[in-house]
Amino acid sequence: MVPENLISSQNMMQSPVLALVLAVTVVQATVHLKEEFGEDWENRWISSEHKGSEQGIFKLSAGKFYGDAEKDKGIQTSQDARFYGLSSKFESFSNEGKTLVIQFTVKHEQSIDCGGGYAKIFSSELDQKDMHGETPYNIMFGPDICGPGTKKVHVIFNYKGKNLLTKKDIRCKDDVFTHLYTLIVRPDNTYEVKIDNKKVEGGDLESDWDFLPPQKIKDPEAKKPDDWDDREKLDDPEDTKPEDWDQPEHISDPDAKKPDDWDDEMDGEWEPPMIDNPDYKGEWKPRQIDNPNYSGKWVHPEIDNPEYTPDENLYLYTDIGAIGFDLWQVKSGTIFDNILITDDETYAEEFGEETWGKTKTGEKEMKDKQDEEDRKKREEEEKLRKEQEGDDEEDEDDEDLDEPPFDPEEEWDGDDEDDVPRDEL
Repeated sequence: MVPENLISSQNMMQSPVLALVLAVTVVQATVHLKEEFGEDWENRWISSEHKGSEQGIFKLSAGKFYGDAEKDKGIQTSQDARFYGLSSKFESFSNEGKTLVIQFTVKHEQSIDCGGGYAKIFSSELDQKDMHGETPYNIMFGPDICGPGTKKVHVIFNYKGKNLLTKKDIRCKDDVFTHLYTLIVRPDNTYEVKIDNKKVEGGDLESDWDFLPPQKIKDPEAKKPDDWDDREKLDDPEDTKPEDWDQPEHISDPDAKKPDDWDDEMDGEWEPPMIDNPDYKGEWKPRQIDNPNYSGKWVHPEIDNPEYTPDENLYLYTDIGAIGFDLWQVKSGTIFDNILITDDETYAEEFGEETWGKTKTGEKEMKDKQDEEDRKKREEEEKLRKEQEGDDEEDEDDEDLDEPPFDPEEEWDGDDEDDVPRDEL
């Protein structure tokens, strides 16, 4: 399956050598899935019905800010506090002897507080309408955020029926912009995780996941000799505690005096307050000396683990046939786009630059412009509010001035001096 060339004809004319190199790369690449959510995308994706009324709906959207109104359209979670399940199948394949690249963009424009942004790779046997959290999968990859404690990139492999989490902490992006996530699994049992086309983690599958039991284990027959002394330091037997060492931690304040108004019968017997004792030296401990019989730190001998069997095919999946988004989100608004499954790392990098790479700057510019407009609007509203408060205070002062100090028509009853009209005082 040969993908389309992503390099423009103008660039190819300007650089024939680059065009030739990329053309060869494209010919060699196998693209199993490329989804940019264009025309008829709904016919390629099936919603899960497992959660019934709790199942959220994906809608096509570029979000509130974007670099290109059409190119940035992807599937967006649209309802808060919902489960989401959406999947697409493609022709089943095995990655035996080949590199596997899984790539997509994620945009948490809602400033997500708790929710997943990962994708799952399934076998061709996936029941799409019944996909849910317990459905077996081959690989789970992508960001997951929940509060300040969880901001990680999940990389989970299913191996012999068990889901294995990476031992490494791979931090994801937690801002509101679109980011490109790439997982590369190679046939030499190595891997690489990239964010925005830059490597953030990588290494050896066997080392960074518990695919296999350890190659070495502690010898169950070995034990530390009874005469082994692993105390590096000892108390000096010749060191003794000074006679004046033991002093109380607190003493009565010698400068304190009983108040003149202190009444022993009423207030009880007066006692001076306590202060820290300047002569207090704390708990005495003898000084330490080198242990003349120190044998060193005893290291438990190891032996080959009889349960360990090497596996050169940790990377291998014989049936890869579907991708799905099986998520829970408290606050909706995440957009997924530019999904790619291929066997070519270079092609994936170029595809990322041709999609995410070309719109990321415009997206940020649009968001910055919106933020600036919002800031000016808030300042204007605050200014108007203060002006209104000032006008209200002036109106109250004017009302006080306009109010007569007394009613000239009111008859004085003689009961209250305050009621006396001023011209009669």
